[in-house]
Amino acid sequence: MLADGLVSPTQEGTPQGGPLSPLLSNLMLDVLDKELETRGLDFVRYADDCNIYVRSRRAGERVMASVEGFLTKRLKLRVNKTKSAVARPSKRKFLGFSFANGKQPRRRIAPQSLIRFRSRVRELTRRTRGKSLTQIVKELSVYLIGWRSYFGFCETPSVLRDLDQWTRRRLRAIAWKQWKRGPTRFAELRRRGVGRDLAAKTAGSPHGPWRLSNSPALTIALPNAFFNSIDLATLGVSPAP
Repeated sequence: MLADGLVSPTQEGTPQGGPLSPLLSNLMLDVLDKELETRGLDFVRYADDCNIYVRSRRAGERVMASVEGFLTKRLKLRVNKTKSAVARPSKRKFLGFSFANGKQPRRRIAPQSLIRFRSRVRELTRRTRGKSLTQIVKELSVYLIGWRSYFGFCETPSVLRDLDQWTRRRLRAIAWKQWKRGPTRFAELRRRGVGRDLAAKTAGSPHGPWRLSNSPALTIALPNAFFNSIDLATLGVSPAP
């Protein structure tokens, strides 16, 4: 473990994120599962992360206090009160997911997970990385495929489409930045099918890469089909050209 800048061996416990931790959680908390089943409560648990579903806040507060007492007295475990709460499913997250409000609840990606996604994509698509667009797409796609394998289970496909559009816009901004000067930008736009007047107006624009990444000229020059051709992974259904 690392404490105050000094590394020392550990005599007890398991490393956070280690493969042994979920196994030990299941061994310890199997007793909790059986207790909740005996009470007739609806619940879902993964390792030490558990949600219990009841019909009202009052019932939630009663169950919360009761389960906390059970864990403390029976299993000698301490509940993390900063991460525990009684709230509607739409206000809480479980393994990166939450639920959308409505008559028919739908699995949605929790807001915190979306924030982490955008932060990671921003890091991978910084315009100062000094890598070609193809190299960036290759690295980015590895992350997108892994993220889609996990969060593609959501029932809000419009969120995935919005993230795909946002990601392509980030890449268009990179391309515009890499073309650097007006003459090069004009030549690239013309080579990619943009009309002369629109290419000249866009190449001479004083606006920055992010604003221009959503312009008609760059949408024509770098359409969805272009990103498909360089194997950019998508989160939702592959976009039309």
